Amino acid sequence: MPQARNIDEYIAIQKQALAANPECGTTHYNLGVALLGKHQDDEAERAFLEAIDCSPSLAEAYVQLGGLCLKRGDLDGCLDWNQRAVKARPGFSEGYGNIGYVHLQRGEVDKAIESFKRSTAFNFRFVQGYTSMATAYLMKGEVDLAIEACQSALKAEPNFPVAHNNLAVAYLEKGDLEKARLHARRAVELGFEVAPQILKDIEA
Repeated sequence: MPQARNIDEYIAIQKQALAANPECGTTHYNLGVALLGKHQDDEAERAFLEAIDCSPSLAEAYVQLGGLCLKRGDLDGCLDWNQRAVKARPGFSEGYGNIGYVHLQRGEVDKAIESFKRSTAFNFRFVQGYTSMATAYLMKGEVDLAIEACQSALKAEPNFPVAHNNLAVAYLEKGDLEKARLHARRAVELGFEVAPQILKDIEA
């Protein structure tokens, strides 16, 4: 396939490839991702639906459709597409992570934790799953479990700022200001905007 110099050229190449082989799910998916990059959501949605039509096990396409639902504020649609994603590919971490996110938005903390656990069970390097799990544990007041989840995230990716931020919050809850300060500082160094109230409480 020829090399694209920009996104428009890339879209043209994908369309050309589809004209020759309209049954290729991956090409429909690639086209959808490129259209998303141009904020052409309706066209992207059509491309992802075509991708699934051609390749029903293409879990990434279901997740993208879930993301488009989320953009419209449709939590039910987001949950539905991500549930289909993990059905299409059992063990698809991103799908379980997104299912957990929807549960968290709805205040269904235990269900969220269950989904985040599944997301990290299938991929121990899935840092978003660990940090989201930590957020859920903090919401439940289970601070030690939140710290454990963040430490797992940092084991996989030591410079993941959200994990440092969550650790700052967790250690603040435990009254360990030194560790809270250390992780808050690290989160800021990594470009994360720590809530002013957290920083204020740490320095108080």
